[in-house]
Amino acid sequence: MAEIKFEHVSKSYGETHVVKDLQLHIRSGERLVLLGPSGCGKSTTLRMIAGLEEITAGKLFLGNCEMTKVPSGERDVAMVFQNYALYPHMTVAKNITYGLSVQKVPKLEIKKRLELALEMLQLNGLENRLPKDLSGGQRQRVALARAVVKRSKFFLLDEPLSNLDAKLRVTARKELVNIHERFGQTFVYVTHDQIEAMTVGQRIAIMNEGRLQMIDTPENVYHKPANIFTAQFIGSPPTNIIPVKWEGRVLWIGSQQFNMNEAWEEQIVQAGCTEVVLGIRPEHLQLTKDPVPDALQCTVINVENQGRSYGVYLQLNETEIIALSDNGAWIPGETVYVQAALERMHLFDKATTETIGYPEGVHADDHLHQHECVH
Repeated sequence: MAEIKFEHVSKSYGETHVVKDLQLHIRSGERLVLLGPSGCGKSTTLRMIAGLEEITAGKLFLGNCEMTKVPSGERDVAMVFQNYALYPHMTVAKNITYGLSVQKVPKLEIKKRLELALEMLQLNGLENRLPKDLSGGQRQRVALARAVVKRSKFFLLDEPLSNLDAKLRVTARKELVNIHERFGQTFVYVTHDQIEAMTVGQRIAIMNEGRLQMIDTPENVYHKPANIFTAQFIGSPPTNIIPVKWEGRVLWIGSQQFNMNEAWEEQIVQAGCTEVVLGIRPEHLQLTKDPVPDALQCTVINVENQGRSYGVYLQLNETEIIALSDNGAWIPGETVYVQAALERMHLFDKATTETIGYPEGVHADDHLHQHECVH
């Protein structure tokens, strides 16, 4: 088994608490992405797995063995860093195989692993070049090849694509998934880029201020966020968060109201909430210039061309929201009406900021298993 378990793990630097009471189970052979804003503790978490950071409190297990105090060199991990960390005086081939030589792997086996890695990562013909003679994308692939040839049970990547341009990042993401599907290591990937997280991860663990916020599939992280932070961090533009008052099957937004169905009313009652907050993604709002049932009156503030769509910023009572539209024919200052898709809305407990859950049948086209949220 190559699972990873954090049991109440914390990491502090003096009075600064970087990771707080982390409980996380990474399944054997899965691709897990650690996602969050800068400073949230995700890289520190990865470095604790590698043994590059000491654990302040709690226990870490790799497989069935506790590794809390075990030195980095005695852990079966391969790591790829953001800056690639290649030896400048060594050729591509020697950079890739140096670790194997130190471990006294037989020369024939080293040759076999090198040839496979060169072919897999399209480095054939570059074996004798020095890092200074390579492009950024080529250096990144050399760093990946060096990790691949180790054949470690645990494959750790710390923002390995952040120095690449947009086109190369797309290609590199595919390479990473192909590597994992071929070798099946337990794969832990750190990024602040949600597109990378959604495309690479089988599950995503979202962190903020040192705490785990949610861990689930990309589908559930997007469609059923565990709390307000997750709802706003995932998605671009971010989820609209709107203060509301709840009365039976009616949600009031200032002096305006729209009706919910019985299922949502029962969900609020079941959750035991006294006050809720509405979340709705910009792509789930529909704009019209004519009033329609359950539409809310807004004033256009600004229209932003985002390429494939237009971001329409709106004043809804005291709250500024954004809707996505297929056209930019909206004039700042004009009155418009916005409809929210009830089956796509989210309700959060105002006191805890946690989701109140979803009625049966809501988001039925999504994966419906329950997310693992952290309280």
